[in-house]
Amino acid sequence: MGFLGGAALLTAAVAVSKLLGALYKIPLGNLLGSRGMGCFQVAYNVYGVLLTLSTAGLPLAMSRLIAQSRGRPRRQRRIFHVALALFLALGLVGSGVMLTFPRQLSGLLHNELAAPSIRVLAPALLAVCLLSAIRGYTQGQGQMLPTAVSQVLEALLKLGIGLPLAWYVLHIGKTAELSAAGAIVGVTAGTAVSMLFLCAYLVTHRNRKESLDVPSSSGQIIKQILLIGVPITLSNSAMSIINIIDTKIVMGRLQSALGLSETAAAVLNGQYSMAMDMPNMVASFVYPVTMSLIPFAAAALARQDHAGADRIISSAFRIIAILALPAGIGLSVLSTPIMVLVLPAQREDALAAGPHLQVLGIALIFICLMILTNAILQTYGKEKLPIFTVIVGGIVKIIMNYFLVGNPDINIHGAPISTLCCYLVIVVLNLFFVWKYSPQKPRYLEVFAKPVAASLLMGGAAWAVYGLASRVLDGAFLALAQQMFADPDKIQLWSVYLANAACVLLGILAGVIVYGVLVIALRILRAEDVRSIPRGEKLIKLLHLK
Repeated sequence: MGFLGGAALLTAAVAVSKLLGALYKIPLGNLLGSRGMGCFQVAYNVYGVLLTLSTAGLPLAMSRLIAQSRGRPRRQRRIFHVALALFLALGLVGSGVMLTFPRQLSGLLHNELAAPSIRVLAPALLAVCLLSAIRGYTQGQGQMLPTAVSQVLEALLKLGIGLPLAWYVLHIGKTAELSAAGAIVGVTAGTAVSMLFLCAYLVTHRNRKESLDVPSSSGQIIKQILLIGVPITLSNSAMSIINIIDTKIVMGRLQSALGLSETAAAVLNGQYSMAMDMPNMVASFVYPVTMSLIPFAAAALARQDHAGADRIISSAFRIIAILALPAGIGLSVLSTPIMVLVLPAQREDALAAGPHLQVLGIALIFICLMILTNAILQTYGKEKLPIFTVIVGGIVKIIMNYFLVGNPDINIHGAPISTLCCYLVIVVLNLFFVWKYSPQKPRYLEVFAKPVAASLLMGGAAWAVYGLASRVLDGAFLALAQQMFADPDKIQLWSVYLANAACVLLGILAGVIVYGVLVIALRILRAEDVRSIPRGEKLIKLLHLK
């Protein structure tokens, strides 16, 4: 399976996982409200830092080393066994910290209500560490199917256990923060079952092939993994650490500078977190491209095939541009209607989160480009550069949050603005370094000009259709609601919600059609971008790609 074939498989798995995730997160937001979601997000921020420190760089390092050891099965197995021991140790330490100090960790972020969620999430860290080791091993061998199946399995358990448990906790009269902890039980169960699946896969698909290759010693392999993985870990964990500091500053400034209570500050931060869920969900589709990019590009570079590596990286740039630009602009132009659509039971929070999403939709574009350019720099062996760029962007984010959030006229609205500026700075620096160190200089204007133009036209079409539809359909859905309900409050609630839902879907449909036509008409997509995906040749003929 080639780079794009692997990326397509992982993207399909992410699509299914994110659909299941949406079925989990959207009702959860309606159940918990901004207070409960604030606790949920604080727990995830703590988990994210420890998880990133444990798994951000080492799986990629292992994947690269295994890809570079093709045809040497004994060395591949030795790399995996050494990495697995490292992950087990890291997972035990991280889980132990979360389990032992949940109140102290939540207190650092000025939200001690999140302590139960942190405690419940602790075992997931150990499971994910072991998951990451196995996924890195299979991906390094070019096998993307085990990762894809485990991701879907993880999402299914999260939905099937977490959401019903969160509802039950609220149903028996417990608080929103305890309901958030119930929802996280599903996350922990999903990671544990997914880990067991991958363990079973390894046992049933053991590579028993004998070879004469002599693997390096365990000490040498640990040194190689750490030399590659630690800089990647530092660059990725720098962003997670900055997000923790960022949350602390936002919560602190809302309380100290604006005089809000911990609960009131948690509500505002929860509304921002609700808006941030959308970009995070879309950005997760970039990771399959980078997970597939690194082993295949690294293998090409190991063969001294610089032209092949350049083709892989150029395709990755085009695919991300084609996907990220319309997604970001679409979220921005339909921000408040989308939030109202996904949070019908929390309309006040949805209306408050809409302006945040308007800014974060544009930030999404730069988040996607940051993920990709970090992976490209890591593939070229420049693992230390993303550390520098992320720290610079993080400093911008922290400084801007301190002043903007502490300004009574801006308050929580400063958080999305600082997020946008942070990722913009990182991407500008990353693009410069990619251009500097690429053997064949990327042509950014050629990559981005047409997708930008097509995305702007798409955004205009979506906005216009939404506005026109809202004028036409409001009265129709009011009449429909009057036939369905006798209660005036229900009539008003359902007529507004159904009309908004129909208008949003029509706006999205119009945007998809316009963008699809423009992608083909402007020849933004190339034949080489789809040739290695399943049924790629048929798609090339159907769309007349060159």
